Amino acid sequence: MTKVAAKCIREQPRFRKIFKDGGKFEKRISLASSAPYGAGMGVVEKVLEAGGAEESITALEKEAAAYIGVKYAAALSSGSAAIHLALKLAAEKLYGSASGISTPLGMGTGGALAGVKVFCSDFTSAEMAFPVIYEGGEPVFIDSCDADWGMDPEALEIAFECYPDVKIVLMNHPYGFPGQIRTVKEICTRHGALLIEDASDSLGARVDCADGGKGSLTGSIGDYGILDFGCGRIATGFSGGMLLTDDHYSCKKAQYWASGSHAASPWNQHEELGYAYKMNAAAAAFIHGQFQSLDGQIKRKRKIYEAYRDKLEGGIMYMNPVGEGAEPNYWISCAVCDSNIRFMETRDDRGYTYTDQHGTAAPMEICDALEAFGAKGRPVYKPISMQPLFRNYDQITLDGSRRSYRDFYDDAFWVRCNVAKECFERCICLPSDVWMTDEEQELVTDLVLACFNKADIYF
Repeated sequence: MTKVAAKCIREQPRFRKIFKDGGKFEKRISLASSAPYGAGMGVVEKVLEAGGAEESITALEKEAAAYIGVKYAAALSSGSAAIHLALKLAAEKLYGSASGISTPLGMGTGGALAGVKVFCSDFTSAEMAFPVIYEGGEPVFIDSCDADWGMDPEALEIAFECYPDVKIVLMNHPYGFPGQIRTVKEICTRHGALLIEDASDSLGARVDCADGGKGSLTGSIGDYGILDFGCGRIATGFSGGMLLTDDHYSCKKAQYWASGSHAASPWNQHEELGYAYKMNAAAAAFIHGQFQSLDGQIKRKRKIYEAYRDKLEGGIMYMNPVGEGAEPNYWISCAVCDSNIRFMETRDDRGYTYTDQHGTAAPMEICDALEAFGAKGRPVYKPISMQPLFRNYDQITLDGSRRSYRDFYDDAFWVRCNVAKECFERCICLPSDVWMTDEEQELVTDLVLACFNKADIYF
């Protein structure tokens, strides 16, 4: 946004009672900052002084496994790297090869998933699907559920009816709000499929809490669990990821691959494909100890979510839905524009326009208003099936396979029942930074509400 455009927004009459004389926030309000919280602030120097680089990585792996409730963890360079190695482990277990050497396409040319379909959550970042492509596979995207925005179990059942040979499922928990992972796991077990659970958004979130118990942490339920510690995560090293498993062989194999697949030899011997996926020691030291402060972060995130809910819900917006028996980590608070007056907004692949209307507001209109005053909002995930790179891959909704429609290959065509697409078109991520004060959040809320009230512009 240009300075002139921001100034024009700040000078609109509807915002004058919130900030006087075209003012804005003194410091920028982040969506979710990357600063460690609580006890994590003083851990880096202690860890590096105590044992050095390799020891910091080992300590983090033990801490992560103990916290999540799994037996083993492999520290990696990113969550995407963890998904990639989880896919290779699944392929080795299911198809007998993790390198593609045994694939029908020939010596090392096919990838571990050559000719294989993989079911992936649609409402998430495309980084989930990239590793499927790296290994020669074909992602099939499963729509979300209205109840929690996670993978829809009914759509997954339909997907298995369409593609009964699929044996790998990738599922996430959008914005820290757990999906129906137990039901998805039961469906996978019934079909002989392995489940890779991406808990990158939901570190610290729990399921199975309906009866007042502590339940289970996300990342511990799938055959393989995934964590990401990138910028803005609830626990961060500014980079880094983790593969979680109860299988000792899988952990050791992932660590072996991540270190370049160096065989036990006096020289640089390589007998398998390897990757530079090992976690940076400084990142490990930075992350180490942040698990101790997660409860404090989640408590603060929940307070932010509830403050938005109390002010915004009731006729114009509603917040991320919380699934039955779930305790989110409330990583990002999202709001759905739900006024009874339909907003007018048009998007193409890289741009957008909207029309001013009293009584309603478009998601990008709210984003622009927040940006003009120095607060960060953003659109929610654009479904992977809507991305130009993936538009010709299949998507499964409650209406069935998208490829069953005659106009599937028309870029202008969209299926009727598409929860992920509706979320993208109607939702916005609101500032959810733990360092945002109550007073600053109240101003953010006032800005959002002012976007719906344009009476002073027209009358």
